[in-house]
Formats: sequence, structure tokens, C-alpha cells
Amino acid sequence: MAAFRSTVDVAAVTGKDVDVGRRPQPDIKNRLLDACADYALAHGLPDRLEPLATATGTSARMLIYHFGTRDALLRAVLGHARQRQLDTFGDLLRVRPDEPYTATLQRAWTSITGLEGRPYLQMFGQLRESAGQQLWPGFRRTATTDWLGPLEDGLRSIGRPELATLVLAVIRGLLMDLDATADTTRTDRAFHDFLAAVEQLSIGDRSTAYRSQELAGSSTPSTDTASGT
Repeated sequence: MAAFRSTVDVAAVTGKDVDVGRRPQPDIKNRLLDACADYALAHGLPDRLEPLATATGTSARMLIYHFGTRDALLRAVLGHARQRQLDTFGDLLRVRPDEPYTATLQRAWTSITGLEGRPYLQMFGQLRESAGQQLWPGFRRTATTDWLGPLEDGLRSIGRPELATLVLAVIRGLLMDLDATADTTRTDRAFHDFLAAVEQLSIGDRSTAYRSQELAGSSTPSTDTASGT
């Protein structure tokens, strides 16, 4: 399956390198970016270069050499970590032929709120604050539109793609609740109950469609009846 890709222009988020006499080597820059993203996901996005320099085993001067400015480096780290999140969460949300999509959503919720997903939630939660908005203007819109497509595709498998906005709103609301209260049991139960309601809507739609087909079939006269024989 092709990796899920963001609507974000990562290059625009990252910015351009500053020419300081010779061109930075892409392989080295990519390794530094990987290490910086690892650190930021584990410890949060720092506001100074020194923690990132320590994590990468280099110096702040070399980070500036490869990325140009502190803000350009932080934007690059955010863009890189965001793509990791999109790939990881996008795979969790994809349709599986052997599984009802409500079960897929339940499994995705468990992973997103568990050890695998929590670092991403913490990092990108910072972007909703005023300081974070300066690093990635428009992130709140991006954080919404990135997920609508995968959810619509998944919910289409149960005949309800129009519920994507509602499902996303419930997920985001419960994530905010979980962040504020740390009440995993209550938020897990709420999401389970919500998915049960979605499943009932899907079952109701299928039953209605089946009854309509039966009524249409029973109201169609047979060939013999229509010919009077």
C-alpha cells in the first residue's frame, strides 16, 4: 500500500538552507533531522538548539549550517515528525477487508491514545498554543483536513462517508478530554459507545435498503400475471 501523504508542502514548512560557502550534504542533514525528530517526540520541541545538538552528537553551529536558522530547524523537525504521524495513523485508519470499519476505528483509537501515538499528540498539541502557531501558521486547519480523506474512505466501506466530520470531531474532542483529565477509562468507554451508535446507523441503513429492495421486488408483477395467463 502506498504511504499516506499529507496535504502539507513539507518543503515550504522546512524552509531553505543558507549557503555558507559549500552546499550541506543531504544524507547528513537527513540523519540529523531524524535524530532531532526522535528527540522532539520523546522530550517535546525545545526552544533552544543545545538539546538538539546534544541529541544529534553535533554542535549548534553545525545545525545552523545545515538548516539555516533555529526556526527553520524547528519547522523541519515538525514537518518530519508530522509525516511520520501521517504514515503511522494513516495506516491505522485504512480499510481492512476482513474487519468492520468500526473495529478498525476502535483499534486505531487504542494505538493513537497509547504509547505509539501519545508522543505525536503531545508534540502537535503544542502547536495550538500561540508560540507554536508562529512556527506553523495554519496548522489547525491542516490538522483537520489531513484526516478527513482517510476517514471518508474508511466510512465509505460501511456506507456512511458523510460521517467523517462527526467522527473526527468526536476523536478530537475526546483527545482534548483525555489530555485535560487523563481519564483513560471514561474516554475509552465514550469512544466505544460512539462507535456502537455508528454501527447501529450502518446496520439501520442496510436494513432499510434491504426492505426497499424486497418491497420493490414484491410490487413488480410477474410475466405470467402481466400477460393474463
